[in-house]
Amino acid sequence: MAQSETVLVTGGSGFIGSWCVIELLRRGYAVRATVRDLSREGAVRASVAALTHAGDALSFHEATLTRDEGWIEAATGVDYVLHIASPVFVAEPANADEMIVPARDGALRVIGAAIKAGVKRVVMTSSVAATAPPPTVRGDSVSDETVWSDGADPALGAYARSKTIAEREAWALIESSGGATTLATVNPALVLGPVLSADFSPSVQVVTRLLSGKVPGVPRLGFNIVDVRDVADLHIRCMIAPEAAGQRFIAAGQWAWMGDIAEILRAHLGAGAGKVPTRKAPDLLLRLVGLFDKDIAAVAPNLGRKRDFSSAKARSQLGWTARPLQDTVLDCARSLIAADAV
Repeated sequence: MAQSETVLVTGGSGFIGSWCVIELLRRGYAVRATVRDLSREGAVRASVAALTHAGDALSFHEATLTRDEGWIEAATGVDYVLHIASPVFVAEPANADEMIVPARDGALRVIGAAIKAGVKRVVMTSSVAATAPPPTVRGDSVSDETVWSDGADPALGAYARSKTIAEREAWALIESSGGATTLATVNPALVLGPVLSADFSPSVQVVTRLLSGKVPGVPRLGFNIVDVRDVADLHIRCMIAPEAAGQRFIAAGQWAWMGDIAEILRAHLGAGAGKVPTRKAPDLLLRLVGLFDKDIAAVAPNLGRKRDFSSAKARSQLGWTARPLQDTVLDCARSLIAADAV
């Protein structure tokens, strides 16, 4: 890698974005990070400084997904773009367009700017939500990168639709541009791992709700879990590997039920896991709670379902590996406790 190579990271203050910034700096890249408001710069620098030296290698640009301003300036002169910024809601929004429009238009703004600036490659953060079978499909399933969710399916949640539509539009823009800029996408499963501050991703609620005792027992919900540090690593592998151009890569580690996560917490955290529930929550109870709690209502349709996602492609083609589930869960929990976030 030439020392002069520069990477633009959109959403640099976010959970995945901040870890990408850290990993890039550790590997000798110069990093530009976009934030919605430059008042965030100090907090991001402090988080980064706790883990690596940034110095003059890190700079910030103000840009938002919903406006054109700032993107051309941010992309000009960079070699690569990691487009990570995207709206995330845990609860279903009243209008799906609240999530879909900024995700889609933001991707087009960022990638359009990258194409105009002659960037070598864009790596875009999508989601396994864009690689899932229809919600009407019953029973267990295993998906890989050849599977596409249907962004037009009204039965699909707003988040899944936003990720699917934004990714589809991104691929279409790259194809129609016919230029030198290539695209790869990373489709993470549920992202856990160490948080850098009390401002963290909604995905971490899986752990915070268990640690705080804010679930009425352990629900029959499960996920493929992936460590945020491994997600950052896969973004960088997709950025530099020639064979990643034009490819999607699922970032998914081990499947785990929430009961498995609760057992890990209780077995290793001692008093820190004092509020972790020990009994199971009946499906009917969760559905009733969902009538009053939008966060619960959003996940209730997945009760008892095993929607598994395969990372065989990332492992075989890019040499990527996911760290053990226990390490990810415990590092996440301990960081939350240290941040006084539970």
